[in-house]
Amino acid sequence: MNHVTFIIDGFNLYHSVREAAKILDTSTKWLNIKNLCYAYLGAISGVVGGRTNLKSIYYFSAFAKHIEARDPRVIIRHKNLIKCLEDTGINVEMGRFKPKEIKCPLPNYNCVRKFTKHEEKETDVAIAVKLLEVFFVNECDTAVLVTGDTDLAPATKTANKLFPDKHILFAFPAFRKNKELSQLAPGSFTLKPKQYAKYQFPDPYELSNGTLINKPQSW
Repeated sequence: MNHVTFIIDGFNLYHSVREAAKILDTSTKWLNIKNLCYAYLGAISGVVGGRTNLKSIYYFSAFAKHIEARDPRVIIRHKNLIKCLEDTGINVEMGRFKPKEIKCPLPNYNCVRKFTKHEEKETDVAIAVKLLEVFFVNECDTAVLVTGDTDLAPATKTANKLFPDKHILFAFPAFRKNKELSQLAPGSFTLKPKQYAKYQFPDPYELSNGTLINKPQSW
């Protein structure tokens, strides 16, 4: 039995899900990630050979608190989704957004304007560390990274070198397939937009303690 762990870049997946919703013209954001992962175990079996089972799912994200002043519902929606994800057994780890001052990139036009941009911090490093951790403690035989972010290339190379008997695959969120990462992890695949629409939480979703969580109207 090949034990499979999914490690998910929450924002990389989220932006893919948003794009899929526009293309499909249907709801995709109320995504049951655990069921989505289960749906791809068969494809993973074909790559690694033999039977597979889902060992763990790790979900990395951050609350966009810099948007909260403009729309406080953003954080509420995100927190409600996380409650549902955790209820299904997903391990959620939250990072943060850090403000960064950006100067106008047009010095020849005497532009002196400055503005603040918020960048998600810690997530890439946390995912890289988790990849090495799950192999080091022998939690799984195969790690599936749900992202298309090339910042994870160094960690993938290191994991391949240190754990040659383990498998690393990328499950690229729709519209985010990356050639460099595909070469580092042969057998990687792309999540299909229609699968997002197929694996949605019920509305409302009932937590194990009986609490009902309603899908946001805008989703």
